[in-house]
Amino acid sequence: MAHEMDVWALTEWDKPLQKIRQPVPAPTGTEILVKVTHAGVCHSDLHTAEGFYDIGGGKRFYVKDRGIQLPVALGHEILGEVAGVGPDAAAVAVGSKQIVYPWLGCGSCTRCTQEEDNLCAAQRGLGTLRNGGFAEYVVVPHPKYLVELGNLDPAVACTFGCAGITTLSAVTKVMPLPSNEPVLLIGAGGLGLAAMAILKSLGHRNIVVADISDEKLAGAAAAGATRTVNSFGPDPAEAILTATNGPVIAVIDFVNSSGTAAMVNNLVAKGAKWVQVGVMGGSIEMSLVANIFKGLTIYSNITGNLEQLRTLVQLAKDGKLNPVPVQKMEWDSVNEAMGLLKAGKVAGRMVLVK
Repeated sequence: MAHEMDVWALTEWDKPLQKIRQPVPAPTGTEILVKVTHAGVCHSDLHTAEGFYDIGGGKRFYVKDRGIQLPVALGHEILGEVAGVGPDAAAVAVGSKQIVYPWLGCGSCTRCTQEEDNLCAAQRGLGTLRNGGFAEYVVVPHPKYLVELGNLDPAVACTFGCAGITTLSAVTKVMPLPSNEPVLLIGAGGLGLAAMAILKSLGHRNIVVADISDEKLAGAAAAGATRTVNSFGPDPAEAILTATNGPVIAVIDFVNSSGTAAMVNNLVAKGAKWVQVGVMGGSIEMSLVANIFKGLTIYSNITGNLEQLRTLVQLAKDGKLNPVPVQKMEWDSVNEAMGLLKAGKVAGRMVLVK
């Protein structure tokens, strides 16, 4: 095996990624070394590369304050072949194709022992705090973080580690619902389309999608949205209320900006479940008393857990999950891919193929 690997690394905040060489890590203990074949590109890669998030009130949260040290390879939607196993790793076949769970926690806190690594306070995730899928090889700490690909399309399955489990986690939070109750999805990008696929796999029939791009809404309609609404303009809430036939009891916001949150706050019915997923950022002011009288539940959804990855892969293997549209690009075109995503020019998910 090669002693050195190519790594597309963030070497400076808000600058294009640079290809650097690093030693190929040797797996120890329960670790698995995975040779990356497919890596998804996600909006949060853009936010990380830019180096900040908009937290509202004119303030920013700087990524470096999360302990991220440069250089680091971004990319947390990872799929590849097992290239090596540590001496204490359970039987994982070298050469087997595996989907990687990237949201690694400390491994020992309450959340991690519940396999809710995504909720661990001491994150050490792949593609954020350690090298991710934009490196030729990644190290996975334990075999439990791998799910066998089987006969699935690797370009689609690679998106399960973020887009897939994030949307399954978000959809689970608004369920159970009668299949004809409108679920409102805000944002018809890769996550919105993934959420539609999951809702349909669960037998849900009434999906209303809002976006400001007619092109993306056309994609949602083609994927089977019940109704689509262009929410650009002076009174988007009115158009959405018409499409959903009144206030909504289930809304998942994949944009989650000051504007969309203010809009949702005017749309929700009594007992509504409002799931915030996107990180476009900002803030809104809410009346605490109004929230009580509405009996409102607001969830902030941070990716998904290990069990949700296993569930999602099983849904796909059972043929119940429509594959999300993916746009494949050469692994070396990562900066171009990030640029297309930033410009809003991607239908579905962008996947780099090695």
